[in-house]
Amino acid sequence: MVLVEKSAYPRQKVCGECLTAGGLAMLDELGVGAAVCARASPELKQVGWMGDAPSIVADLPACVEGVYRYGRALGRDHLDTLLVNRAQELGVTLLQPARVRTVRGKPGHFECEIQATEKPRTGRLDHATSSLMLRAAVVVDAHGSWDAGPRDTVREARTARHSSDLFGFKASFANASLPAGRLPVLAFSGGYGGMVVADGGRLTIAGCIRRDTLQALRRRWRGVSAGVAFEKYLRTSCAGVQVALEGAHRIGSWLSVGPLRLGIRVGEGEGLFRVGNAAGETHPLVGEGMSMALESAFLLSNHLIPHTAGEIDSIRWIQIHRAYEAAWRAAFAPRMRVAAAYAHVAMQPALRVPTHAVLRRWPRLLTHAAQLAGKARPH
Repeated sequence: MVLVEKSAYPRQKVCGECLTAGGLAMLDELGVGAAVCARASPELKQVGWMGDAPSIVADLPACVEGVYRYGRALGRDHLDTLLVNRAQELGVTLLQPARVRTVRGKPGHFECEIQATEKPRTGRLDHATSSLMLRAAVVVDAHGSWDAGPRDTVREARTARHSSDLFGFKASFANASLPAGRLPVLAFSGGYGGMVVADGGRLTIAGCIRRDTLQALRRRWRGVSAGVAFEKYLRTSCAGVQVALEGAHRIGSWLSVGPLRLGIRVGEGEGLFRVGNAAGETHPLVGEGMSMALESAFLLSNHLIPHTAGEIDSIRWIQIHRAYEAAWRAAFAPRMRVAAAYAHVAMQPALRVPTHAVLRRWPRLLTHAAQLAGKARPH
């Protein structure tokens, strides 16, 4: 088994860094749960709503099944490294930094061309001088949302630009004042986001913003990077962000990705199995991305494990793929619809203002909204 990663670990990624209770349970099954909990933030027990009016806080719903009641937060530099190291312990060969350039063939008989993307670090596999061709019975596509996979269509790889395209941003801050265990939603015109105190007490701010809104910000604050313009917009649009960052300082630069490719693609790929954002991406507003990625991998594994590699011919692949796709849609499509509705409310002033008024009167609606989004869902 070979794992191909385009960048070397450890590394940061644009991510809200939240793990649900169900996600923690899956990490236990993978053998890294104890290490994750030893480093992760305190339990996330509160949800908030932050905009240009006073913030609203309510309880997050507790998971009533399994070992964990609440989720936690952990930086991707730590989580991904733990997972990669565990994979190597189990005998997986790691190629990094590298990219799968092409995939040819059919289920049971794939040929994958792999090319190093930069000079390997000390101790990494030395495959920088030439491309490597691997044969595989099964190929799992987990390239994320904003990259084009080796068998993505030209339409996907070269998406036309739209004013509604969403770009993601993420940065970490030290000495921020947000209470640990609180997960506020940031609602502002043309975008949305979230904040959380992750491992080591560092504050993570992540959010999405429309292309047209971002362009307007770049014109408003000329001479600064897109990430800094995004930060300035958050400080002026969300009173809670300004309070949390008073006296804080940013750790490193803003990271950005995009445009995001929202929607379901689990049935695409011409013979490949898709997991994570490659299978389908929801609006990140609900903080379900990492747990959904883990769960999709578990779903696929449950369908593949009963079969040996030699059995997965074209006919068997169709049967497995259809069963996996049906399970994927049943697990994630409802949550994706909920996330899309929440994102629409957060970004539109005509909806955001009355929503804030309603939440201010009945803050427990935030608890119910988090439950609908999957925060109390067991694995």
